[in-house]
Amino acid sequence: MEITDASSDAESALEGQAEIWQIIVGYVESMAVKSVVELRIPDIIHSHNSPITLSQIAAEIESTGNQVDLTCLVRIMRLLVRKKIFTAQTPSDGGEMLYGLTNSSRLLLHGSPTSFAPLLLFQNHPWMVAPWHLLSRCVKEGGSAFEKAHGGMIWDLASTNPEFNEVINDAMACVSKSLMKAMIGGYKDGFGEVGSLVDVGGGSGWAVARVAKTFPHIKCFNFDLPHVIAAAPAHEGVIHLCGDMFDVIPKAHAIFMKSVMHDWSDHDCVKILKNCREAIPEDIGKVIIVDIVLRPDGDGLFDDTNLALDLAMRVQTSGGKERTEEEWKKVLEEGGFPRYNIIQIPTLQSIIEAFPNRCSCSHISLEG
Repeated sequence: MEITDASSDAESALEGQAEIWQIIVGYVESMAVKSVVELRIPDIIHSHNSPITLSQIAAEIESTGNQVDLTCLVRIMRLLVRKKIFTAQTPSDGGEMLYGLTNSSRLLLHGSPTSFAPLLLFQNHPWMVAPWHLLSRCVKEGGSAFEKAHGGMIWDLASTNPEFNEVINDAMACVSKSLMKAMIGGYKDGFGEVGSLVDVGGGSGWAVARVAKTFPHIKCFNFDLPHVIAAAPAHEGVIHLCGDMFDVIPKAHAIFMKSVMHDWSDHDCVKILKNCREAIPEDIGKVIIVDIVLRPDGDGLFDDTNLALDLAMRVQTSGGKERTEEEWKKVLEEGGFPRYNIIQIPTLQSIIEAFPNRCSCSHISLEG
């Protein structure tokens, strides 16, 4: 006869209830953070160089011609203090509560080279959120949730909607600025013998511009679709080229692809890699991929986020995915790159350095 502990069962049931509630209201946190980014509250606090009161924050919002609902603002800030997006402290004299920045909210400052604000606004854009409501349909029917929601893929909408294209470009530029700092620091030797470099799918060109500035001996090209290049700013040491990576990739000693391959299916990635193979020399050529290497059972700082991003690729693209090392090995070999190194850098992505020949070289595995 099995004896059960009623109090233990009740406690477990309550924990389960709490976890489900956390999931149910999970979207609230993201939307609350979006609201303070749109209101520029992190920037307002930062401009004072010290914590400030809610009245001061409201006054600066109102200075732009808006009427502030203070009770609404109080409730937003209360939640985000709880989530450690902001700090809150009562002065020793018992005056009004003072709100300050944390490491998280400093990453939401507009114009900062480390800002994630454009990426947050992109991922929470109504057009990006709508496909998530169709995820269960994808399980039953297959196909792309984004296409089901909008009748076309993200690049189709971007090519016909300049405002949305700008949102995408700003988000990708902010990722580039943050990522390139980690990459340059962790891959200095990798650029040493590169004479020319093509950034495939380089967007506005911010990533390759950082390479050109740090390694002026490299002849740098930014390669993307015509509507993307048309909106790209000029960068010193960078030549913009427009085209389609599925047709032909400009020739260079090295091909650079940052957060590109995860947008595409294995079949498409093999096609892109074969075009890369045609673009580089046999003896000294290489492809430098910066993307996530998925560890489904990992317990690292970014492993949970990477699994969520893998599902985001399923929703937002037509076959895109984050890949495990074995999945990377498969597409690289089929694309003509039988040798690779994986180099960890201090961010959620890794560097995957791939070569078109089989000569001996150390293999730095994430599992090693």
